[in-house]
Amino acid sequence: MDIPAPIPAQPTRFLDRLRSFIRLRGLAYKTEQTYVFWIKRFIRFHGRKHPETMGSGEVEAFLSHLVLQANVSVATQRVALNALIFLYREFLGAPLEELQYEPARKPKKLPVVFSPDEATRAIANLEGEYKLIAMLIYGAGLRISEALRLRIKDIDFGMQQLIVREGKGGKDRITLLPERLIEPLQKQIHSTLLQHQVDMGPRL
Repeated sequence: MDIPAPIPAQPTRFLDRLRSFIRLRGLAYKTEQTYVFWIKRFIRFHGRKHPETMGSGEVEAFLSHLVLQANVSVATQRVALNALIFLYREFLGAPLEELQYEPARKPKKLPVVFSPDEATRAIANLEGEYKLIAMLIYGAGLRISEALRLRIKDIDFGMQQLIVREGKGGKDRITLLPERLIEPLQKQIHSTLLQHQVDMGPRL
């Protein structure tokens, strides 16, 4: 578990003041780590100049460098941009002007997809809950996170459908429940309920 780095009660150093500001805003510690990482990298890129002496031009140069020299992904460049926007707009109170920089581009690659035979053989080598999750992903078209979040009340055996909560774009959707998954799911539910009853058994 990550433990927030200690900072003085009355911080004077720039990064300590930044960390204190982030924590007062109630942001997650992971967000703090990410923002501080990219802001430190931005400062080092410009020869340790203080951010207050820099602005949109330096931010543009840094973001373009990430793509042209560091070859970062679209998502990584976006995270760096968010950190710098937070630095200038929220912490320094000096919003950046409209930025002109080299944007990262998504690589044009064809997705790697298993053939039905490859998927069947891969699933056959799994056991227990892992096999059931893989069957849900392949048979019902669920993402890994969606399969792991699936609850009993989201399974409609009568209508042979699943309710996917907060899927892509944060939206709910309904997908078909293949008939071959009904029995494995019912067995898993029965087994889980029995285990729950054992765990919640009589207490002295």
